[in-house]
Amino acid sequence: MKLWKYCLALLLSAALAGTSVCVLAQGTAQPAASAAAAAAPATAPVTQGAVQWELQVMRDGQQIDAFNGTTSIGQAHTDTHHKVVSHNVGCKDQPAGSIDLSRTITVSPLQVRANLVVLSIDAQETLENDAAPSTPEGCRLPPQPRQVNASHPGLIVPDGQWVTWQIVDQNPSLAYRVRATLAPPSAQ
Repeated sequence: MKLWKYCLALLLSAALAGTSVCVLAQGTAQPAASAAAAAAPATAPVTQGAVQWELQVMRDGQQIDAFNGTTSIGQAHTDTHHKVVSHNVGCKDQPAGSIDLSRTITVSPLQVRANLVVLSIDAQETLENDAAPSTPEGCRLPPQPRQVNASHPGLIVPDGQWVTWQIVDQNPSLAYRVRATLAPPSAQ
């Protein structure tokens, strides 16, 4: 069984039993005790309805982007944001070609309980490094772009509270802040 499927199975059974869970982030599995899961009452999960969610993208502690939506349980919502940037480069400091720093987020509500929401999140981003390189002569070069792909098969979000998921630790630091709640019937 693939690691992410194993972790998802553990997560779902832990949410039902109120025990520790396995979290898959950045390709590694780590045991993690979840206070929200441990505090969850032994009630049946909500399998129908919709979840209102917000996701803030934090770079070096500052919010740089935000996503939100109302998504039915068991469905997925995908959204892509684009930011085209260009830099002055070379010894004459002339504008150079531009690059599209795109960010695609897919959010899937998996389960809702009385006091928590379980979300699956997939992300693909193009980031620029913090430092811009230069030539041996001292002429500026554009910052190097890099692709970041992250997947969380079961982020546990206490109802209405913010949870932080660290994607990249440094150069730059990148984290997602997520909040979710069961949508009122009028929003569904």
